[in-house]
Amino acid sequence: MIIAIDGPSGAGKSTLGKMLAKEFGLLYLDTGAMYRAAALAVLRARVPFEDSEKVAEIAANSKIDLTGEPSSMKVLLDGEDISSEIRTPEVATAASVVSAIPAVRRIMVEHQRTIGNSAPNGCVLEGRDIGSVVFPDADIKFFLTATPEARARRRFAEDSAKGLAASYDYTLREINDRDARDVSRPDSPLTIADGATVIDTSGLDLNEVFQTMLENVRTAR
Repeated sequence: MIIAIDGPSGAGKSTLGKMLAKEFGLLYLDTGAMYRAAALAVLRARVPFEDSEKVAEIAANSKIDLTGEPSSMKVLLDGEDISSEIRTPEVATAASVVSAIPAVRRIMVEHQRTIGNSAPNGCVLEGRDIGSVVFPDADIKFFLTATPEARARRRFAEDSAKGLAASYDYTLREINDRDARDVSRPDSPLTIADGATVIDTSGLDLNEVFQTMLENVRTAR
């Protein structure tokens, strides 16, 4: 079983994806973490993002692995645990830029399909183009969304809890900028996939959204 979860930054995809994976005993794949790992590799190489050919080369040559249980997943870059390093605002912004490069997306999409198809019991994948591009024939598709303000509040609270320096206004600007890049990029833009169940999480708590998703999955199985 393949469950695709798409939506903009801060809509709750990661948390809910992990919860679904745990509930049904499925592999969890955070595709955003893969793009962040590639972006970190580019930052470390000090290659300008405008050099799309070199950026794609770095992405192709980087060994990116996700290991462990959904609640304690580790992201490895060439064998190094970078789970914490990729969660900084700098890497998040870089990932949004890198993910807009068509050659990088093609590399990542193939990697994601390989991982998803090889999962023994199935896989929960979350990102921006899972139901529309990576797995258009996914068994179940969700599109989680929320107002930019609600998403900024959540992200700011998460960053503050981790001790990352950011203000609410900065976080809101980053989310709006990222939304604009995600929606307008020519290759695999953020969109609602055909057949996806759309859930606006703005005024819902986590458990309410999770119960709605559970009902959808159980009905579809």
